[in-house]
Amino acid sequence: MEAKLYVGNLPFTSTEEELRTLFEQAGQVTAVDLIKDRDTGRSKGFAFVTMATDESARAAIRALNGASLHGVVIKVEEAWEEGAGGRAGSGGKP
Repeated sequence: MEAKLYVGNLPFTSTEEELRTLFEQAGQVTAVDLIKDRDTGRSKGFAFVTMATDESARAAIRALNGASLHGVVIKVEEAWEEGAGGRAGSGGKP
């Protein structure tokens, strides 16, 4: 079953391709959604990465939460879905 991850504190220069490559170290990635400002097209500093299985999502959290990307420590955790107390976002903030 697929599992969606919230990835925060991303450098504004991060790309979807770069995130896919990074997360594929933990398992199969089915989707990468880098959130961008609709007016400027610039990254907002967070993304959602969907992993093919719960196991690969847990592996990605273990391996990448607190990892450095372009000198910035990133945050990786399970995402919660819309309707679970608000809009989609970080698993720790219902």
